[in-house]
Parts: sequence; C-alpha cells; structure tokens
Amino acid sequence: MSVPVIDFSTLNGDKRGETMALLHEACQKWGCFLIVNHEIEGSLLEKVKQEINSYYEEKLKESFYQSEIAKRLEKNHNTSDIDWESSFFIWHRPTSNIREIPNLSQELCQTMDVYIEKLIQLAEKLSSLMSENLNLDKDYIKKAFSGTKGPAMGTKVAKYPQCPYPELVKGLREHTDAGGIILLLQDDKVPGLEFMKDGKWVEIPPSKNNAIFVNTGDQIEVLSNGLYKSVLHRVMPDKNGSRLSIASFYNPVGEAIISPASKLVYPSEYRFGDYLELYGKTKFGDKGERFQSFKNRDNGH
Repeated sequence: MSVPVIDFSTLNGDKRGETMALLHEACQKWGCFLIVNHEIEGSLLEKVKQEINSYYEEKLKESFYQSEIAKRLEKNHNTSDIDWESSFFIWHRPTSNIREIPNLSQELCQTMDVYIEKLIQLAEKLSSLMSENLNLDKDYIKKAFSGTKGPAMGTKVAKYPQCPYPELVKGLREHTDAGGIILLLQDDKVPGLEFMKDGKWVEIPPSKNNAIFVNTGDQIEVLSNGLYKSVLHRVMPDKNGSRLSIASFYNPVGEAIISPASKLVYPSEYRFGDYLELYGKTKFGDKGERFQSFKNRDNGH
C-alpha cells in the first residue's frame, strides 16, 4: 500500500475535481497523505533541515547518549515506557517562544520564522480545501480553531538517534495526535515512521524532493463528525542512522470550543412515522433537507 499523494499544482486546472476527490478519500480512509508541488522553496526546506541537524549534532547528541534513556537501553532494563528520541517544542502562534530556547542560533530562529510563515499559508490552504470537501464554508476549520489571533501553531523538533538495540525500544510509541492538521518535514534518507491502515502497520518512506507529509489529528475527526480520521502512528528506531522529524501542528487555541460541525450531524432522534410522513411529501427532494428539518425540531425551531 502506498500513501496517497496530493499534487497541489493540479488544483487550478482541469484535474482539480480529481485532486479534491483524492484528498477527501485520503482524509477518510488513511488520515494521512503527501503533498507535492506545495510551492515552499526547496532551498528553504533544505536550510531548515541542515540547521536543525547541526543544532542536534552540536548541542543535543552527546547529552542524549548520556541520558537515563540511553543507560536503561544499554542495561537492557524495561523500555516499554520510554521513547528513543531527542526533542524540543517551539511555539509560534499565538505567541512565539523560539528565542527563549537555549542555544538556538539567531540564524536558526530566523530560518524557522520564515519557514513557519510559509507553512501556515499551506496549512490554511489545506484547511480550506478540507472544509470545502466537507461541504462547509471554506474558512470553517480556521474559524473553529481560532482565538483572537487565529489558530495555534507549534513545532516538535525531533531526532530519533541511531539506536544500538532497535528491537528493544520504540522511537515513539503508538499514538494519535491531539490537535488538528500536522505538517511534517522529515528525513529524506532514514526511515522509521509507520501508520496503521486496515489493522496493519504501513511504513512511510523517507520524503523525497521535500514533499510535506500530512496527518489529521483528533480535533479534525471530531469536527468532521468522524468522516475524517485521526490514525495511530509510531516511529521505529534505526540501527544505521538517525532520523530527522520536524512536525508542525496547526491546532485550535486552548480556549477554542470544538464540536462536530452541525451540518455534518444527524438528527438526535425522531419517530419513524414522522419521517415517513415528511418523506412522502419530499421523496424526490434532497434527503439533507429532511435531516435538517428534524435537526431544527431538536433545536426547538
């Protein structure tokens, strides 16, 4: 099985309908997909990866291999409750903390600022397309996620270091993501990411040509009333190399109230006889209008 690939360059041409259908299916059946031709410059993405890798090598690598995690693995102690990763988190929106993180160079801070501005544009375009596919207003997801300064945005920067005993530990234990839309810039050489599909783990290969890997989180599943899925995934460590993962989260702000979009929710209850009576009058009309009629009754209208 191959993860769906969404080509953004086709969204303004004859293949737009086909691409939108593929995106809809990917959100329903996979909960993840690759975006190509996203218009974020390859040179910027390479710079982000290079500077993060340098930061890890210079500031984090030595301390990781001296950490309690590494010592527990070396002694073959129980490792079922640990993750073989070196990571830190950056907040970008509604406020940024990037210049408060120890030892980050000014150059890396500036590079990340430029990258995140581009990525927010991509996330908002994607949220608009997903809203459109759900037959909602195009800005529905953005508004649902927003506070006074718009949705939240944060980045988990992680390295999954070369591991001497990969059979004994997970890089990151299986989980779904709590938030909204996750955009991943990942390693182009070292594998490890796996997603659950139809009860089986599917390996996600390293991203070539700076494709952005996307998955949908728990809040998209709730907002879509279960039409779109938040899917289990994990990271497996590698004996031969360290894997880079730069995962940015386009999320609701903390005070956002999340619920299924009312347009996507069925009526809560009704007498079947009442439905048949309405059906007799509207058989050749849109069933959605019948459902809406009963939802209006639920709301006292």
